[in-house]
Amino acid sequence: MGSRVVWLGLALATALAGQTREFFPMSVWYGGGKARAPMIEAGARGKKELWRNDVKQIKALGFNAVRACIDWATGEPAEKNYNLETLDVLLELAEEEGLKLILQVYMDSAPHWVGQKYPDSLFVSAGGEVIQPESSPGYCRDHPGVRAADNAFYSALAARARKSPAFAGWDLWSEPHVINWANPTWITRPEFCFCKHTKARFRAWLKQKYASLEKLNEAWYRRYSSWEQVEPGRLSTILSYTDYIDWKAFIVSKLGEDLRDRYDAVKRVAPSAIVTSHAAGVGLFASPHHWEGQSDDWTMARQVDFYGTSFYPKHSAFVDRDVPWRAALMDFTRSFGFDQGRAGFWVGELQGGFGTIALNVSPTVTPADLRVWTWTALSRGAKGINYYAWYPMNSGYESGGFGLNLLDGTITGRAREAGSIARVVDRNQRLFLNARPPKAEVAVVYNPLAHFVGGRQRVAVYGGPQGEVVSIERDSWLGIHRALFPLNVPLDYVHADHMTAASLRQYKLVYFPYPLMLPESSAKVLRAYVEGGGALVSEARLGWNNERGFASARIPGMGLWEVMGCRESAVQTGENGRTELRWESDQLPGLKPGERLPARWFEESLEPLAPQAKVAARFADGSPAAVVSAFGHGKTLMLGSFVSAAYQTAPGEASARFFAALLDWAGVTQPVKAPGRDVEVRYLESEADRLVFVFNHGKRQAAGEVALQCGESRYAAEDLAAGKPVEARFAGGRIFFDVNLAPDAVLVLRLRRQ
Repeated sequence: MGSRVVWLGLALATALAGQTREFFPMSVWYGGGKARAPMIEAGARGKKELWRNDVKQIKALGFNAVRACIDWATGEPAEKNYNLETLDVLLELAEEEGLKLILQVYMDSAPHWVGQKYPDSLFVSAGGEVIQPESSPGYCRDHPGVRAADNAFYSALAARARKSPAFAGWDLWSEPHVINWANPTWITRPEFCFCKHTKARFRAWLKQKYASLEKLNEAWYRRYSSWEQVEPGRLSTILSYTDYIDWKAFIVSKLGEDLRDRYDAVKRVAPSAIVTSHAAGVGLFASPHHWEGQSDDWTMARQVDFYGTSFYPKHSAFVDRDVPWRAALMDFTRSFGFDQGRAGFWVGELQGGFGTIALNVSPTVTPADLRVWTWTALSRGAKGINYYAWYPMNSGYESGGFGLNLLDGTITGRAREAGSIARVVDRNQRLFLNARPPKAEVAVVYNPLAHFVGGRQRVAVYGGPQGEVVSIERDSWLGIHRALFPLNVPLDYVHADHMTAASLRQYKLVYFPYPLMLPESSAKVLRAYVEGGGALVSEARLGWNNERGFASARIPGMGLWEVMGCRESAVQTGENGRTELRWESDQLPGLKPGERLPARWFEESLEPLAPQAKVAARFADGSPAAVVSAFGHGKTLMLGSFVSAAYQTAPGEASARFFAALLDWAGVTQPVKAPGRDVEVRYLESEADRLVFVFNHGKRQAAGEVALQCGESRYAAEDLAAGKPVEARFAGGRIFFDVNLAPDAVLVLRLRRQ
């Protein structure tokens, strides 16, 4: 990441710490009439009264905002000639009917005059294919003329929008990539952008990183004699792939800077408006290899007031988006939303109806789905929910899908359910705006460098429009979350590039899945964490490669062999990519000698190197498969395979107990007791009060007692939706209350400190 992005991000985080958050949007996407975003119906002024009926209905159901949209081509059909009639009409309607308006801006639908004025601004693929835009993807923002025109349009929008008291804020960029909403299907392996302007910007980024051409040549194994010769790498070679890693790191930095440019363009004109953006598929499910040019959530979150995600649990087919999947997505989003003191996150798009892409149609979306999905996001501290959309898509390959209502205007139970939740949140604005997740004691290291082992050679399978990727990296980050989810233990994802010794100090347990490649600076952070008293669990081949793709002389690499108390003595791939660890230690409470833990891919034999290092498990051939050790004031467990990924694909009882045992081993507090594994309990802290969310994810009635740690404080409990008191009992620093929930029911309590 460039130093400019880092500096701007830190400055923004500091500013946000004292920012007053005055509005919690519970909105529905509505752009006027039935045109699907980012399209806009013509003749807005003549349709104002017709649209008023929709706006009145939106307000009557309980929503407090509409999320309108505008595309650049419609908004500026000729240079400096702005057509903002639709925005004018919707702002008027919102003001007249007592709603707020959030504006989604689409720059990918760009006006033709831009290309005519700047004919050298077209996107260029890695193979040299020039992309002539149609309704998208527009023109490359690395062209200085395009960038200036882009920023000017945002400023013009801000100048108009700020005049309306109904205007609440922005989403500047929907699902950011280098290239959006256009798939060049004639190109076998597209990758963007390789135009001369992007290459010039890349060279400037490299100059900042390496300072001299000699250092670049050394890092890339090149013999360039001038900076003008430097090109992004396009090949997969047997020598080095540092150039490819640099290219993808540049894409991350560039997208962050582009978002910050747009932030500055609107904030200079309308400084009090909320500024947001949101990802398509957060990094938990997306790969940096993606051809469109993938952003990094932590980097993007530093550039705006709130960064968030799209949330489509039933996007367009039968996929593995079950309850733990949804929880992991929201916990991941919460993690970057609140990292470094940030104020939270928005759900930029929450699926309103069944999904479709051509013939791929999702399972039915029900009112119960909307209930559970919405409260799941709110229970993680979301600061805005935007349902997609009021009407189904009326055109395109998503035609007929994703609507809260029917295209003929029939109001559905889904819309009524979403509206009823919106009403509860709206009348408790301050409570939800001030709500913060409790401090977690468990962290899982998210390390996007894991995707780069082998460079382009290791490009994972692309999984579709939501950016999912079928890979062991994803499974590794999901498995431990799936195992701990039934225990209701708060869990953070921490980004390997952004964690520090200070930021890890709050965690009693840090789990590092699939740690094959990591920045050398991260190794120093992990060392300091364990030395200071932390408990670190790492999976196989820790630090095998550094951030340049160079192998360590000893594994665990970068000096971490000393921290883990062992070294790799041999490694092989398990038969059919599967293996198991046969436990022989009693050092993990609840895990007995003789138990077998399924694992995936590697069998890494580990040689203990210190007196305190003890073999904890073996592979079938008797070689050491796990080592428990101590370092400084902390302790470590080194696993010679990938246990978390194995649990994600094939959960088992012994593995579940293994992950639970890690909590006891590290001294992690379990703040919640729930009546059964199908009952999820989450809570937020809002000034002196608490918000408690109880979900029944089972297929049967769930009844019993919930216990929640509360220390010495006493609370009065209230059912937030019903506005009725709930009986609560106190004993031993816990609050107890009874629940009796139907399947898919959610109970939301406000605990008022007495």
